[in-house]
Amino acid sequence: MPRYALLVEYDGRPFAGWQRQADQPSVQGAIEAALARLEPREHTIAAAGRTDAGVHGRGQVAHCDMDKEWDPFRLGEALNYHLKPAPVAIRACAAVDDEWHARFSAVERRYLFRLLTRRAPCTLEAGQVWRVNHELDVEAMREGGKHLIGLHDFTTFRSVMCQSKSPVKTLDEIKIDLVDGLAGPEIQFRLRARSFLHNQVRSIVGSLERVGAGAWEPIRMKEALEACDRSACGPVCPGDGLYLTGVGYPDDPFAGM
Repeated sequence: MPRYALLVEYDGRPFAGWQRQADQPSVQGAIEAALARLEPREHTIAAAGRTDAGVHGRGQVAHCDMDKEWDPFRLGEALNYHLKPAPVAIRACAAVDDEWHARFSAVERRYLFRLLTRRAPCTLEAGQVWRVNHELDVEAMREGGKHLIGLHDFTTFRSVMCQSKSPVKTLDEIKIDLVDGLAGPEIQFRLRARSFLHNQVRSIVGSLERVGAGAWEPIRMKEALEACDRSACGPVCPGDGLYLTGVGYPDDPFAGM
């Protein structure tokens, strides 16, 4: 069966998450339904990461197996036609080898978290950023985030529902920038790793917000990490501001597109 890689963008607000669910809308379910319009049968696709309810995708990657050979451009166009009006788009489509896997072939995941600091409620970007009504100390958050870089047991920053076999992960980068967003001052957190635990990014950002607000000293991030205890984690921030922005592969199927 010919296999195709899909570069997927979606607004996570209407969905209960990426993963197909029997009684709730999902991104996976929307794409599989569109595939069934092209080749009537049950389709099962795999993705690089299973984003939670409300989390967005700018560079999610999935793969599908088709019965016949498709021109990749025409397959992407046909899927986008049948995905309407769901807020899901196939940005690119590429033919890949049968052994290529969206999840298991990936060597890196990249996430962006957008945190808006303003007192007024968010209107135009509601559901796309996490708004807090106080200023945050970016330098303090950067100092706190440094303690998490490298190979660690991230039990503290892991959901109790996490299904990963081990809490030990290598976090390659946390980059924190203050930008002048359209809705106001925006702090953007960019995290990069081979893989992430369930709720790891939201747990880290929620704890760093406490550092930026002055409720925690930066060293408390190190103490929380070393506690290996979920109760040492700060508040878990909402999924509104979280985006899966990219997935890295040894040979990028979308290179040059």
